[in-house]
Amino acid sequence: MILAFLDLNGQFSLMQNIDEIEKLIKLISKLPGLGPKSAKRIILKLINSRDELMKPMANNLVEIYKNVSRCKSCGALKSNTVGCNNCEISQKKYNKICVVESIADQWSIESSNIFQGYFHILGGTLSSSTNQRKEDLLISSLVDRVKRDSIEEVIIATSATVEGQTTAHYIKDSLKKSEVKVSKLAQGLPVGGEIENLDDGTLFSAFKNRRSIEKNSD
Repeated sequence: MILAFLDLNGQFSLMQNIDEIEKLIKLISKLPGLGPKSAKRIILKLINSRDELMKPMANNLVEIYKNVSRCKSCGALKSNTVGCNNCEISQKKYNKICVVESIADQWSIESSNIFQGYFHILGGTLSSSTNQRKEDLLISSLVDRVKRDSIEEVIIATSATVEGQTTAHYIKDSLKKSEVKVSKLAQGLPVGGEIENLDDGTLFSAFKNRRSIEKNSD
């Protein structure tokens, strides 16, 4: 079998079937927004830039694999050698926590500069379709952080999907014994919208117009 690759000049070059390359094509194709054709272009670029790109990238990926993991308390990425910048060694003290589904959501909100506070990354949402259970999410550690860090407001920034709203309701119920104010994103967040796909203006509106959630007393 012969694979055709589109090089950077738009010309097709032929490469023999090489197991290592085929494996890498399959792996890169699993990344968001990338398919086999894009994977082939990326691999060809790496091969043509072995010292400038391939070697340092490979070394960096090994370092990340060894030294970076998710914090068991807040869910953010942390350095195993230094600690978590979000909840362990933060230089600033805040009284708010923004709860999001994923690290991608955290990065989207951080880049927009609309929120100053801690983040709490759940690692997903409650969903029967994916068998995601409440035990799989970092909700109990959220309750612990609220008590430990004297948090005054928890902003629930889950997506406007059925799963996101179900998760928001469960978080609200989990915090009902605390004195913390619980709010959720409001106007500007379209139904079915996922946080990481929203533009800065929409996020700003959603945060500015967030509303308090009444906690059940039972």
